[in-house]
Amino acid sequence: MTIDPAFSTSPNPLGLQRVTGRARIRFQKTGDTVRLRDLDQSGSAKVRLPKTHGDAPVAVFLNTAGGLTGGDRLEYEAEVGEDAQAVITTQAAERIYRSQDGPAEVQGTVRVDAGGLVEWLPQETILFDKAALTRALAVDLEGDARLLAVESVVLGREAMGEDVHAVSFRDRWRIRRNGQLVFADEARISGDATDILAGSATAAGGRAFATLVDCRENAQADIERARDAVAGIRRDGLNAGVSARTGLLIFRFVAENGQILRSGLMALLEVWRDTRLPRTWYC
Repeated sequence: MTIDPAFSTSPNPLGLQRVTGRARIRFQKTGDTVRLRDLDQSGSAKVRLPKTHGDAPVAVFLNTAGGLTGGDRLEYEAEVGEDAQAVITTQAAERIYRSQDGPAEVQGTVRVDAGGLVEWLPQETILFDKAALTRALAVDLEGDARLLAVESVVLGREAMGEDVHAVSFRDRWRIRRNGQLVFADEARISGDATDILAGSATAAGGRAFATLVDCRENAQADIERARDAVAGIRRDGLNAGVSARTGLLIFRFVAENGQILRSGLMALLEVWRDTRLPRTWYC
């Protein structure tokens, strides 16, 4: 596994007990069936494999610690072999609590061999006031491998009256095909998140945002379909857009709150994938 260089262990000067976990899963196609090839898990990072009744296998990552704070570290890795496909999701939203000891760190690593498909569909990450998080997603695609990946962030829980005025957040994406960089994206928030996202050039007061990337050969040819799908989910409190590059469709979402963002994301993903999301999304 290649660890993103932006993903490094934080010092722990307070000597507090820290959450650490690593989960790795690999699927391989044998005949007409995609089967589990390898599974490793340690610490608080676990994997569950629900029955899919003939559909593509689903791997559910979960953090048994119940949330993260400064100095905690999770690594999730998913691989699929040639012509195999799998859906990767999480059991629930990941919660990032107030930090006293640097950032929490979450690394996602995906590898897809030729002809394969990984749908990376974790549920949202919730940042609470004074949270610190460094998150990275590194993807290696071979040949005509495909990736559909989403990451979303919610600033506090509006229904609980939570405001987020101090946060440190860094989100880093790197997608490579045959070793060549095809997509690089970086988002940072440092300071008063509510104030930073109030501007019209940021989130116009939104408390939740997401990025969805569809990476496959000739993806750009579906730009009109993508625009129609985005138009179909726009509503009060939710803005969305899509852009195209060679082999890429990039969707962006900004919403007033996490509930509106989640509802819009689910509606678009169900249309775009032409199937329902993993069951954990409906719990």
